[in-house]
Amino acid sequence: MKKSKKEIQTFLGPGTSLEGKLAFEGTVHLDGHFTGTIESKEGMMVVGEKAAIHADISVHTAVVFGEVSGNIHATNSIELHAPARVFGDLYAPTVVIDAGVVFDGNCSMKPEDIAPGKTIELSEWQT
Repeated sequence: MKKSKKEIQTFLGPGTSLEGKLAFEGTVHLDGHFTGTIESKEGMMVVGEKAAIHADISVHTAVVFGEVSGNIHATNSIELHAPARVFGDLYAPTVVIDAGVVFDGNCSMKPEDIAPGKTIELSEWQT
C-alpha cells in the first residue's frame, strides 16, 4: 500500500521537547516544543495549536496553528490559521493569513520560478 503525502508520518506530541535538526519526507505534525532547524524539500509541516517552535523552517508546505519563532521558507505555500502566533519572516509563492492570527515579520510572495533579483515582464504574468 502506497502512503499518501498528506498522511502523517511523524508526530511530536504535547509535553514533548526536542532540539536539533529535523529533516523529513511526507508530513510531520508538531504539537510539542522544538528548537533548531526544520527541512524538507517535498514535505508538509503542520504546527498544532499547542506547539512552540523556535526554528528556521524550509519546507514544501507549512500549516501553522501554534507558535513559531523563526523564518519560514516554503516552495509551495504557507497557511497561518487562528490562533497562530508567528514571529519571523515568511517566504512563499502563496501565503494565507486568517483573521485572529498574530504575525510579526515581513512577507515575501514570489512565484517559484522567479529567482531572487530576477525581473520579469508584465506579459510573463498574463495567461
